[in-house]
Amino acid sequence: MIASETGSTNADVPDKTPLVPQGILRRISNIFSRDDPINSLSNDGGPSYFEFGTFSEESSTRTLGSFAGVFAPVCLSMFSALIFLRIGYIVGNAGLLVTLGQFVIAYGILIFTVMSVCAISTNGAVEAEHWGLNLVVQLEHCSFFANIVSSALCISGCVEGLVENFGPSGYFATGLIPDGRWWQFLYCTCLNVLNLIICLIGASMFAKTTVFILVLVCGCLGITFGLFILEEFIIEARRRATLNLELNGIGNGMEVSIPDSNMLIQNLTYHVKENYTGLRGYTLESNLWPQYGRDYTAKGATVTFSTVFGVLFSGVTGIMAGANMSGELKNPGKSIPRGTLSAVAFTFVTYIAISLLTAATCTKELIQNDYLFMIGISVLPPSVAIGLLTATWSAALSNVIGGSRVLEALAKDRIFGPVLEFIPKGTWKGNPVTAVFVSTVLVQLVLLIGSLNVIAQLNSVLFLLSYLATNLACLGLELAGAPNFRPSFMYFTWYTALIGLLGTIIMMFVISPIYASCSILLCLLLVMFLHLFSPSTKEAQWGSISQALIFHQVRKYLLLLDSRKDHVKFWRPQMLLLVNSPRSACPLIDFINDLKKGGLYVLGHVIIGETSSDGPDPTLNQNKHWLNLIDHLKVKAFVELTVAKTVREGLQHLMRLSGMGAMKPNTVVLGFLDDQEPQDFLQSNESVYQNQDFNEDIFPLRSQSTLEPLEYAQMMRDVLRLNKNLCLCRNFFKLKKELKSVRRKQYIDVWPLNFLNPGEQDAFDTTSLFMMQLACIVNMVPLWSKLKLRICICDEARTSYFSLNSSTQSHADKLCDLLKRLRIDAELFPVTGWRNVIESHGSDMERYTKSVNTLILQQTEETAVTFIYLPPPPPNDTDATRYYNYLEIFSRNLPPTIFVHGVSTVTSTTL
Repeated sequence: MIASETGSTNADVPDKTPLVPQGILRRISNIFSRDDPINSLSNDGGPSYFEFGTFSEESSTRTLGSFAGVFAPVCLSMFSALIFLRIGYIVGNAGLLVTLGQFVIAYGILIFTVMSVCAISTNGAVEAEHWGLNLVVQLEHCSFFANIVSSALCISGCVEGLVENFGPSGYFATGLIPDGRWWQFLYCTCLNVLNLIICLIGASMFAKTTVFILVLVCGCLGITFGLFILEEFIIEARRRATLNLELNGIGNGMEVSIPDSNMLIQNLTYHVKENYTGLRGYTLESNLWPQYGRDYTAKGATVTFSTVFGVLFSGVTGIMAGANMSGELKNPGKSIPRGTLSAVAFTFVTYIAISLLTAATCTKELIQNDYLFMIGISVLPPSVAIGLLTATWSAALSNVIGGSRVLEALAKDRIFGPVLEFIPKGTWKGNPVTAVFVSTVLVQLVLLIGSLNVIAQLNSVLFLLSYLATNLACLGLELAGAPNFRPSFMYFTWYTALIGLLGTIIMMFVISPIYASCSILLCLLLVMFLHLFSPSTKEAQWGSISQALIFHQVRKYLLLLDSRKDHVKFWRPQMLLLVNSPRSACPLIDFINDLKKGGLYVLGHVIIGETSSDGPDPTLNQNKHWLNLIDHLKVKAFVELTVAKTVREGLQHLMRLSGMGAMKPNTVVLGFLDDQEPQDFLQSNESVYQNQDFNEDIFPLRSQSTLEPLEYAQMMRDVLRLNKNLCLCRNFFKLKKELKSVRRKQYIDVWPLNFLNPGEQDAFDTTSLFMMQLACIVNMVPLWSKLKLRICICDEARTSYFSLNSSTQSHADKLCDLLKRLRIDAELFPVTGWRNVIESHGSDMERYTKSVNTLILQQTEETAVTFIYLPPPPPNDTDATRYYNYLEIFSRNLPPTIFVHGVSTVTSTTL
């Protein structure tokens, strides 16, 4: 029954909650509180939490400026293990020119990504982890895994420094600690456990030592720079064997001559005399071009351009460490751009300078075979060791801190639903203990890879993927033309984001095509999986960039969709279903979703009330419940709600205003007006649509007003007057879409005959063709495709009743030929008993209509859905009630039935 709720909905009190979701507010207060560990030193450790505006409770915690809050953590993150441990590896293998080129490429990518980060940080209330669900997956998950791998990378670098200084061939203490793959794994494990303990009890104190650690590292660097001006001298350089050669009598301190520095003994470290030349032109010239050798830390694997760049890039990926401090910054909008860009410039100059000095002072043999050559040339070796161990250990610790915070954010956002629910529960005094344990375990798994250089390639690819998402987010916002995306950072444009995006994609595949392909593929699969199954797709309250892009494209294509160019060959049903109570209409809503065939589907609802009454419009509160209902029923529909004095007036509003441009409903579907007791499909335990979240306060089962047959017939006239096709649906509470129920039925019936005024051409007119088209569409749906489409024809005594002039071709033959030309796979079903029915036509209409109902009912034992020809309503109100009564008798006790009246041509015999 079609009737609407009466009375105005009580106005809700205006929402005074902040625009930021409560979960995010809680996370900001936890992550950026002064007592909480901050990922101040990580290589992009954790999501980039940007300022959401000014919160009074946070004002006292915002104490940092550009230097301490951004410059220091970014510099320290970008130095890490590279500055002391891998400059010789890079220059010795790639040569100075390629090294400089690689630094330019890496920093070019970083600068363009920094511009995107600065654009976001100067755009006001934007949170990096909430740029849209697909980018949450790409950015937040990549940031988490990159932090985990980066922590393992820095731990490996720290352990390598320990072994080089205190191992069997150590600079400071020979044989103090044993060496070997599993010994190094044990040291990594101990350091990982130490980081775990610090994260659990003292990480907040560590976060406050950023500036001190940076000063210490820079002091060590200053001493190192001073050593490059020394004169030439001979040093003992360690060589690592990579070939199984027999070199008897080799021992520590013995000078050995071999034909090629790359032909070395497997698993043997020995000392040889190598030259430190001081600043010499011939040394610089000999180191200009690539001389790729073998990597003694990776089982003698051949070094290539990609492996060198992977190691280089892994050391300079800390550009977001300052953005991660935004909750502590006095002015994030100014501090993040200034601090990040100045740190990038400072580290770039430092790396270029140290590369030039290395190439001009050290022979290829020295730097290729001793990655820790700086200690060997130093008059103050402890300074290099202190700088190395401090930088790598601090970076490793901060990365695991940052990774745990990202994991906590993922769990609180419920991106994986209940899978990660145990993580927020394991929080103690604001410290995510469980997340720290999980992050530590994952770091331990990465450490099984062993080689620092191999881990570095994986780390670089993950960070590049994270930067790709950052640039993609900004590019999407810029191209979508979102009015609220207007960053004050003047150097950002859409092409800086595009260059950064293309650069990250290219260099990912340069570093490792396998890693890049697998990471992108896994990321895409994760996006699709979460889009389909993650509860955050429905519960997330943050702005989605995908919505901005979709809006931009939809608007553009809607303008291109011209109603003047419509053609019958491409017609599709665009349905407007008027629903009174969705509680009792669930099967009908679901069925019309099958009937739309990829066309527009609008659920319309009329709230009876005065539009001029005070208070907020009642549709505002109702709209979200209807959207939730659509999600629950899994139908692809839009919702249109209106307020009107009568249902008829509301229907007129909906018919005129639903849709947009050429995408407007062409078919209106009404439920049937009868006295059937409504069933509650949302509360019934036997219903497939059962959901206890929708109580009767949201969707009442019964309307407080009734619709009279006259108004109902007038609504039908209004639909036809607006040149829209009309469908009346009855008895759909009987529809069972379960597979076992459908299999018990065999047919979808079509009755192409105007029972109120039978005519010979009824089966060939617009209404019958429209009805056949709808039945064919239903039959194309997989669930209904096993049923047979049956055209019920009443040919008995046709000649004597309709005309004395019988045509040469029978009615059935004409209809069969038409179905073939329309490519409708249906069988003709001659109905017996029609002679007795038509004999009563005109004499006693009540008896005739009951005879028609009996005739149809006799054929429907195995029928799932019945389509019946709907004659147009009478033009005057005096006959409207009688007309309605005829329809009610025609469809009484039938299976789910659709009365159909068509006004437009919808079939074509041509391709």
